[in-house]
Amino acid sequence: MALEQYRQKRNFAATSEPKGRKKGKRGHRFVIQKHDARRLHYDLRLEMDGALRSWAVTRGPSLVAGNKRLAVHVEDHPLDYGDFEGTIPKGEYGGGTVLLWDRGTWSPIGDAEKGYAKGHLEFELAGEKLHGRWHLIRMQGKPRDKRENWLLIKASDDAARPDDAPDILKELPLSVKTGRDIPEIAGEAQGSPSASAPKKRAKSVAAEETEMSPPDPAKVKGTKRESLPDFIPPMLATLAKAAPTGDRWLHEIKFDGYRLQARIESGRVKLLTRSGLDWTDRFGKDVPAALRDLPVRTALIDGEVVVESGNGASDFSALQADLSEDRADRFVFYGFDLLHLDGYDLRPLPLIERKVMLEHILTDAAGPLRYSAHFEETGATVLRHACRLSLEGIISKTRNSPYREGRGKAWIKSKCSARQEFVIGGYMPSTAARNAIGSLVLGVYEGDTLIHVGRVGTGFSARVAQDLLRRLDRIDSTHSPFVKPLTAEQAREVCYVRPELVAEVEFRAWTADGHLRHAAFRGLREDKPATEIRRESAPETVKPAKAVPRSKVKLTHPDRIYWPDAGVTKEGLADYYTQVWRRIAPFVVNRPLALLRCPTGITGQTFFQKHAWKGLNNNIRLVDDPKEPGDPLISIDSLDGLIGLVQSAALEIHPWGSSLEDWERPDMITIDLDPGVGVDWPRIIEAAKEVRQRLTDAGLAAFVKTSGGKGLHVVAPLKPHATWPEVKAFTKGMAAAMASDTPAKYVATMAKAKRKGKILIDYLRNQRGATAVAAYSSRARAGAAVSTPLSWDELGPEIGPAHFTVSNLPARLDGLAADPWEDFRAAAVPLKLK
Repeated sequence: MALEQYRQKRNFAATSEPKGRKKGKRGHRFVIQKHDARRLHYDLRLEMDGALRSWAVTRGPSLVAGNKRLAVHVEDHPLDYGDFEGTIPKGEYGGGTVLLWDRGTWSPIGDAEKGYAKGHLEFELAGEKLHGRWHLIRMQGKPRDKRENWLLIKASDDAARPDDAPDILKELPLSVKTGRDIPEIAGEAQGSPSASAPKKRAKSVAAEETEMSPPDPAKVKGTKRESLPDFIPPMLATLAKAAPTGDRWLHEIKFDGYRLQARIESGRVKLLTRSGLDWTDRFGKDVPAALRDLPVRTALIDGEVVVESGNGASDFSALQADLSEDRADRFVFYGFDLLHLDGYDLRPLPLIERKVMLEHILTDAAGPLRYSAHFEETGATVLRHACRLSLEGIISKTRNSPYREGRGKAWIKSKCSARQEFVIGGYMPSTAARNAIGSLVLGVYEGDTLIHVGRVGTGFSARVAQDLLRRLDRIDSTHSPFVKPLTAEQAREVCYVRPELVAEVEFRAWTADGHLRHAAFRGLREDKPATEIRRESAPETVKPAKAVPRSKVKLTHPDRIYWPDAGVTKEGLADYYTQVWRRIAPFVVNRPLALLRCPTGITGQTFFQKHAWKGLNNNIRLVDDPKEPGDPLISIDSLDGLIGLVQSAALEIHPWGSSLEDWERPDMITIDLDPGVGVDWPRIIEAAKEVRQRLTDAGLAAFVKTSGGKGLHVVAPLKPHATWPEVKAFTKGMAAAMASDTPAKYVATMAKAKRKGKILIDYLRNQRGATAVAAYSSRARAGAAVSTPLSWDELGPEIGPAHFTVSNLPARLDGLAADPWEDFRAAAVPLKLK
């Protein structure tokens, strides 16, 4: 940005800010100015091209690695602005007090101008308060955005702090220039000439300030003065097959939590469920305290309390787990509508006006409060993006609609996967754990009768399975609550209960006889009465099951929990592999396999196995290695073989890079990017792109997948031609070249002592007998992550190495317009040997 924009926005007869008519010598200075304007924020300024390139960081920098802080890109400032400290008069652009909070030098990592142009600046700060590596990452903008939003993120290094460390903004609040605080600087300005200077403003600036002024409902046409109601029944969305289209719609991400209404009055806060129950005490102290601190006298805010997983998506199962464990440190309240404010009823206003007022209130709110932003792209685009990230779906709302209680067509919900509430009519005790349920028997009401719709046998953490048994035992019944008797097979070992509890369940399809298929428990819905539970009104939104072959393998102890934290059982893993069979088959069929087996789940004994064992499932093939006959290796050739691996507790599948048809000539290369301590995700992405370029330069196509662990795998398909020694020599040379060209970033040796702060370019997967985890294989790690193929343009901060899991990956695959590895085999070429 040129300094002309800076000067156009300011009346220098009124403000003491420097005009900055001359550029100074180039350097690497940085400053952070604490700016108490309409909202308190922190202005980060980096010296680039003779000016201070500037971002307004709404909540200030965080020293917690990975914490994302919104940084709004603003106009360039002159270099001498870096020494400015004082008060800009009220009514002037940016009116308020400025404190010089930190200063020092910054060092770009890589080419700063190229990084800025691409939207990813990585740099080191050497300030009086801030140190270490940082990232500025430009967010993808919306068509009608008036501002350019970036994220300021602290990298993981020695200067980073843990989550529970003191906030440096509170720990060190004073000026590095004068040692003063904001009130002292503001007090000095009361007698300054600029305090009473004339207010000559450009019309565009005045309009901008009006647009950003705090909401005053008394001045908004259409509001009605009214006492704060005790509760307003919520507006509800109608399920539709597809997201609506047209300019009259805006779209929000659908949250996966508890819908709550925040009622604020005279310093008292209540969190009310959709039926008006007071659940304030269930969500700890932080959310109510933050709501109490909002700059409002009274308000009713419609929103949702969620717990966000490591990838930033709301997770209802994690919310349930926190509630059952009395854990309250992860709750976040997202506000998406404002119904009442400071004695005025806002419901008659258009939605977009209510959201603007809510954004003013919540944008800079502290701690666990968030504003639910909306998107104005087409509904199909927003839904596709949500599904690609394995989110639940979106809510589309007419931008000019008033707020009306009950279900209507002004709000439409579109889902990435089938998901709804079901009534629990019975359960089967676990066959693998004591004092726990193994599965739930479910139903929906049709009129006054309960219809059986099948069961759900995965999605329970060990603790939830035990808690459910205790709760269900208290409502046991000697009679079936279902209108029709269950068949002998369905009723075997079922314990019936009174139909009082409601379960939220995700599933993939309805069977022809109206039963759930591939169902997973997501939690109890204590905010909804069982008698209101009906089959969703738009059954056509549930995709019919594709013609997927069913395995004939009988699972013993299907309710054995393999991942206690994620609640994924043996049956759940078998369901997952059945759904992804066509995608995983090319990477695991007719190859020698090494397995990571965990007979009692990931918390028990684990071991690698590549040879036969006693009791091997008869669907698993044994094959002789031509070079080592007599000690057969493991292989599979069908879905039954894959489910046989599940029955054998194989939680990771690691194939060779060659097939049984050609043992000695590999048909793929795998480069494993393994980060050492202190390496953050953006640097791993950068490394993957460099590997891609080097493979491309060698005439090979490169594909990328998450490892399901800490890093990324870059994979190149080959036509079998080069031998194992030749492929190993090629990959070793590439790894060595990267380590030689950029020794500060990469190593090619396995020695852990040399890997701190660097990425290991692991080429050793590319030798005879070595293996790498298969695309779509689960990982025996907390969370049940999956090694997931991506397209190159998906690489970014929103998808981490363990983002996709056994639980959420099927929804992503349903939402993809095309398989990111669709052309994997077609892209294979022989490795050119020098």
